Amino acid sequence: MISAFQAIVLGIVQGLTEFLPVSSSAHLILVPWLFKWSEDGGLAFDVVLHLGTLLALLVFYWREWLDMVLSIANGNRAQRRLLLLLIVASVPGAIIGVLLEKQAETTFRSHYVVIAGTLATLGILLWAADEFGSKKRKIGDLTFVDAIVIGFSQALAIIPGVSRSGATITTARFLGIERADAANFSFLMATPIIAGAGLHEAHKAFHGGVTAQLGWGFAASAVFGLIAIFGLLKFVRTHSYRSFAIYRIALALLVVAVAFARA
Repeated sequence: MISAFQAIVLGIVQGLTEFLPVSSSAHLILVPWLFKWSEDGGLAFDVVLHLGTLLALLVFYWREWLDMVLSIANGNRAQRRLLLLLIVASVPGAIIGVLLEKQAETTFRSHYVVIAGTLATLGILLWAADEFGSKKRKIGDLTFVDAIVIGFSQALAIIPGVSRSGATITTARFLGIERADAANFSFLMATPIIAGAGLHEAHKAFHGGVTAQLGWGFAASAVFGLIAIFGLLKFVRTHSYRSFAIYRIALALLVVAVAFARA
């Protein structure tokens, strides 16, 4: 079993990288690999880390979700339309996640050079999407076709290194959505997909009981997830996503260098 220190480190990594467009799945694989940790947290630990980021989302967006739910009865068309957009956008990721669940847990997690390739490729695409074209559309301008396209991009995040937030923000930027609204739609989309994945795995994850490491990981993931949401939304009001693209490419180069050095 991992130590309390490792649990906190991985909780911080999950909280930050789930929402920054740099790939949480890649970081959760690469951090133990780079530091040669002999243990991982197992399925239960992965589940609580995601439940921590789910809590961060609910704390930050509770008002938006309440308004969307109430719109079913109160006739608020804008909120009801946003709810439908999020439902439509969540379908591709849910279907592909179920179909490729086994590959996500095994095959996709062990090829470090492939992870480096996806990190770099999505970094380049994020930079290109952020730099070129008109980017003045708001969330209210999204169509249901836009939602489906963004939903399919979210589904690609089953491959470590792609990044759920990175893929959805990149796609939204290609579709002309301004920076903060691209992030907001990405984070709202994350709520049902993270909740669904967490509930899907929770029933088989906690047979060994709840440990202190699970608690530390959950707390760190929730706290730093909330920090990441707030920080990214504040950052992109005055800055581009270029720094995240550069980070992805630099991390990819580091992974390749370490992989070849250890070969």
